[in-house]
Amino acid sequence: MIRTIVPEELNRLRKSGQAVELIDVRTPEEFREVHVDFANNVPLKELDARQLAAQLAPSQEPLYVICRSGGRAGQACENLAAVGMQVVNVEGGTLAWQAAGLPVVRGRKVMSLGRQVQIVMGCLILGSSLLAFYSIYWIALVAFFGAGLIFSGIANFCGWSPILARMPWNRRNNSATGSPHPHNSFAVPRD
Repeated sequence: MIRTIVPEELNRLRKSGQAVELIDVRTPEEFREVHVDFANNVPLKELDARQLAAQLAPSQEPLYVICRSGGRAGQACENLAAVGMQVVNVEGGTLAWQAAGLPVVRGRKVMSLGRQVQIVMGCLILGSSLLAFYSIYWIALVAFFGAGLIFSGIANFCGWSPILARMPWNRRNNSATGSPHPHNSFAVPRD
């Protein structure tokens, strides 16, 4: 069973001078919007448990993991525990941290990739539907996009997300995080 800790207790540990390494497994966009002031961003999709375990091998201290509300951090903790790491999930995630009035770094608000995909698909379907008034063949494009949405829902894969993630407004920019760390992802092993 994965250990958990409430945000207030983690904050007390850090303030007492204890070494506390915290990773935030949310997306870079979520991290930029708001994050715990001493967290490092390691998105769940990019988390390499074996590599992280190798970096932290000499340490006896647990690695604390946080996300928005606890679900993704729980997944990350399971992956990290499977390779022998001592991990602790921060209960309630960043939402609970903020609700407790603990220090966070706020960046600019961003639109999630999911919402961006909805806007793009809506525009494509609406545009194709309007073009169908000029030629019935445009209906085929509407059907194609509809079939793509059905496939996306069934396969839990969206081809638009990686495309939109590469757009300039979604690129990971370390200087935009507001992070006090010179890096935006965990890369420094503990002493």
